[in-house]
Amino acid sequence: MTDTATRQIGTDHDGLDELTAGTGGVAVLSDPDLHELVTGLIERLGARGETIATAESLTGGLIGATLTSVSGVSAIYRGGVVSYATDLKATLAGVRETTLAEHGAVAPLTAVEMALGVAQRCDATWGVAVTGVAGPDPQEGHPAGTVFTAVARKPPASTDWDDQQADSVVCVRELSLSGDRAAIRDQTVRAALRQLQQVCLG
Repeated sequence: MTDTATRQIGTDHDGLDELTAGTGGVAVLSDPDLHELVTGLIERLGARGETIATAESLTGGLIGATLTSVSGVSAIYRGGVVSYATDLKATLAGVRETTLAEHGAVAPLTAVEMALGVAQRCDATWGVAVTGVAGPDPQEGHPAGTVFTAVARKPPASTDWDDQQADSVVCVRELSLSGDRAAIRDQTVRAALRQLQQVCLG
């Protein structure tokens, strides 16, 4: 990966502090807040003719389920993949095998490549991806609650992989969450959707 791409995808915490104080690093949204968030995505992305796709690991499809619980989401939601096993992050989500070998399944670059890959494979404007450790056991040296979320805009198909990362709109964030498996997965869903809203809608 080029230096330009590395700078482009540097872990971004901007705008999170006020959302995450005292919550283990994640925005706490109530269910009505989630419904309003998704409704806003439907209205504004739909008006722009833009779509989203999801690539999930530890959440096992919960982001897609949350999106599809809101009527009208078919206008913007193309679909997604659940790449729970590490090898499926390559075969389904489009992560390079070299990335998995060098960085592992739980890494910011892996999350970015999942987001870029699912946007391309689902022909969506935006990809949102999550990878992390739901617990209780650690994974690849990361403690439970370590999560990386990424949102990326699909780049032009003509560019090579490094240029895609440099040229695309990309935001990747690291979260340190607390609680049991259910709590960590739930917080991940809420944080990823909030991040999607911030990146796509500003």
